[in-house]
Amino acid sequence: MKQDSQNVTDYTNNNTIFMVWNFKDNSEVRSVFNQLCKLVINLNNSVNVRFPVSRASCVMGIGYDAWHQLNLPLPLPRELANFVPITGEKHTAISSKGDLHFHIRADNTSICYDMAAAITNILEPVATSVEEIHGFRYWDSRSILGFVDGTENPQGQDREFFSMIGEDDAVYKGGSYLFVQKYIHNLSSWKALSTEEQEKVIGRYKSNDVEMPDDVKPANAHIALANVGDDFKIVRDNMPFGNISTNEMGTYFIAYASTFSTVEKMLNNMFIGSPAGNYDRILDFSTPKTGSLFFVPTFNMLDELSSD
Repeated sequence: MKQDSQNVTDYTNNNTIFMVWNFKDNSEVRSVFNQLCKLVINLNNSVNVRFPVSRASCVMGIGYDAWHQLNLPLPLPRELANFVPITGEKHTAISSKGDLHFHIRADNTSICYDMAAAITNILEPVATSVEEIHGFRYWDSRSILGFVDGTENPQGQDREFFSMIGEDDAVYKGGSYLFVQKYIHNLSSWKALSTEEQEKVIGRYKSNDVEMPDDVKPANAHIALANVGDDFKIVRDNMPFGNISTNEMGTYFIAYASTFSTVEKMLNNMFIGSPAGNYDRILDFSTPKTGSLFFVPTFNMLDELSSD
């Protein structure tokens, strides 16, 4: 049976709502979860028919604790676990609880709003929203730091290869690992740097998005450490967000991957360093406030779970 994957390979859209929900203690969640699986399928079918050019979609991920609470099939996807914090000499990739994650996107903000509202109506009796981030496309896909984000993303058919589980875990073929972190930027410190110094932190030239030559790029530049080789890639769909008046501006890092171990390699390089101590200098200006791992089932699996 062909596996119909959720929309993890879609390209970055103009508007996004990220939502993380945690189940309440002692709540009867399975019947609500069954309804939710039907809703996610329906939302995606509906927007494809009603707004075919909006590139709208809703992707749902399930966390490790939720998988057990819902009594979902065993064995689990091989690499699904609670994210373990990664601690370097100076910075830590923290872990935060997340039972369900929703990645809602569309060209039109109204579509995102309605999908988020429909999900909330079903979940509110049994779960609590612990994160809701409204992301937006900033100019030519730049982060609030001013540099283009996602240049190293795989393109075309490579997106499916690097974002979806293959035959090595055949039961969950077509599914994906989803890892997210909410970063808050210290913009005052960042803006105090000259453009040349900012470029050394990132490893790219700011205006044209061209990567620095290896003999110029610092060993602790972001792209020198976050990129772990052509055989180990992920599909990022990061989005900037923020509140200007409170100066709480950030980036929601979101990665779809065929193996979570690829994401771990990147995080180890960034937070511990390669070699140890040579950590990613972007972390001096960007602090992770969350860190959660989820599994994204195929639509086929969601359909099966909706009738269990």
